Amino acid sequence: MTELAYLADPAAAYVREFAARVTALPPGAVVLDRTFFYPTGGGQPSDRGRLVGPEGVDLEVADVTKSGGAVLHRVRAASTGARPVRVGDELTGRIDWERRHRHMRLHTAQHLLSARIYARAGLRTRRAQLAGVEATLDLEGPLEPSQLPLLDGDLREAVEHPRAVRVRFLPRPEWDDHPDAGRSGLVPLPPHVDPVRIIEIEATDACPCGGTHLRTTSELGAVAVSLSPSAPGSRARLRLMDVGPPIPAP
Repeated sequence: MTELAYLADPAAAYVREFAARVTALPPGAVVLDRTFFYPTGGGQPSDRGRLVGPEGVDLEVADVTKSGGAVLHRVRAASTGARPVRVGDELTGRIDWERRHRHMRLHTAQHLLSARIYARAGLRTRRAQLAGVEATLDLEGPLEPSQLPLLDGDLREAVEHPRAVRVRFLPRPEWDDHPDAGRSGLVPLPPHVDPVRIIEIEATDACPCGGTHLRTTSELGAVAVSLSPSAPGSRARLRLMDVGPPIPAP
């Protein structure tokens, strides 16, 4: 079992270096007792980085996935001559911060954009996916192109007038009765999820999510929205692009 330490609160997503103990060594991977590396899931790619330890141990973390209750850090040796990693070793995890922060920015912007699309057009998001410097949002119906400048303005307004992003955990029955439960998306929560981790953007949105997010919308940076070509009357797909220079580390 691996503790998913990044889930605790918004501050946990900003942890770039941490200590953890090796509990298992499946082929090509390392399992730790706790991790701040995000494993692929929910449309968000995994973190990358390094695991370093005693006697020259230096492993590149190329991918991170879940397997039951364990998190597998898929690794390859970053240096030669180091002794093999052993169960019980204490390692230091170092997260690729530029990649992590870009994912936090795009994921938070996606939540905000999904909320504003629902408020403006009554459309829910069927699916959201992050990849590289963009996110894609698949909606349940068509979106008028005239909405795009308004949505761009919503994103800029959230940077200029920041809104806090909070994490809270609700008992499942309480979430099922929450006013936002019906508009948080079209992918149902698995029945075993209890409590429900809610990402709240102040005065804008509340949505179940296990990803990493910003503490405030002031860090969104320069992002732009475009509408992918689609047949008339079909479901819309939007692209949310990171179009600005890298954001300084907070």
